[in-house]
Amino acid sequence: MFRIEKVLNHNAVIAVTKEDEKIKEYLVLGKGIGFGKKVAQQFDINSTDRIYSLEKTSKRGRAKEMVKAISPIYLEIAGEVLKEAEKKFQHVDNNIVFPMADHIEYAVKRMKNSEQISNPLTDDIRVLFYLEYKIAEVARTLLKERLDVMIDDDEVGYIALHVHSAIQGEDVSQSMQIASAVRQCVSLIEKETHTTIKIESLSYNRMMNHIRYMVARVLNNEPVKLNMNDYIANTYPDSFAMATVICEKLGNSLGKKLNEVEIGYLAMHLERVKCDIKQESEMA
Repeated sequence: MFRIEKVLNHNAVIAVTKEDEKIKEYLVLGKGIGFGKKVAQQFDINSTDRIYSLEKTSKRGRAKEMVKAISPIYLEIAGEVLKEAEKKFQHVDNNIVFPMADHIEYAVKRMKNSEQISNPLTDDIRVLFYLEYKIAEVARTLLKERLDVMIDDDEVGYIALHVHSAIQGEDVSQSMQIASAVRQCVSLIEKETHTTIKIESLSYNRMMNHIRYMVARVLNNEPVKLNMNDYIANTYPDSFAMATVICEKLGNSLGKKLNEVEIGYLAMHLERVKCDIKQESEMA
C-alpha cells in the first residue's frame, strides 16, 4: 500500500510506502494515477504502473532533488522510453529515468531558444547502438504528440546513449567515449588506407564491433590473455604498424595505456577490413 506525498500531475505522483520497517519514497507513473488524488490518500499500484526509487544518486544529482526540478511530462516520456527498452532487453536500470528526463527537458529548452547542439557522432551511435537508437526514437514521437516539439537525429543520438547506459550499466560519458573512439579509429584507418569506409558497410560493422569491445576492455581494465603480436607483426607488418599508431592515439584519447596485446588483435581486424575494402572496390 502506498500513500500520496505529492501529486505531480494526472499521471505522476510521489508516494511513500513501508519496507523492512523503513519508509521508502518513490516516483510512481501510471495513466490517471494522480487524477483526483489528495495528499495522504492511500492507494495500490497496478501491473501497468511504474515505480522509481527516489533514494538513488547519479552524476547529475540525487533522484529526490532531481524529481523536484523536472517537469512531470518529461518523466513520463523518459518512463515510456525505458518501458520500450524492457521489451527488447532483459535488464534495464530504470533509475536512468531521472537523468534521461532531465536531458530531454534541457534539450527541448535549447530547441525553443534556438540553441541546438550538434552531435558529430550521430551516425556512429546509430550503427554502434542500433537497438538503443530505435528505442530512443520513441521520445521523438512522444514529444511531437504531446508537446508538438520535433527533435532531430542528433538529440535522438544523445537519448540513445542514455538508453545504452540503462542497459549496460555504463555511464553516458563512457558510452560517448566508446562512440568517439570508434569514429577516431575509423578516421585513422581511412587516412592510412586512403579510402572511405561507408558506415553501412560490412567493413565498418566488423571494425566497429571490435573497437567497441576493445575500448570497453580498456575502460574496465579487462585483460586479453592470448598474445598474438609476434605472429601478426611478422605476417601482416603494415597492419601491425597501423594498429600500433591507432592504439597509441586511442590510449592518449582515453587517458589510459592500452595493453600491448590489443595491438595484435586490432591489426588482425585491420587486415580483414583492408581485404574487405579491396573486394568491394573490385566488385564496384
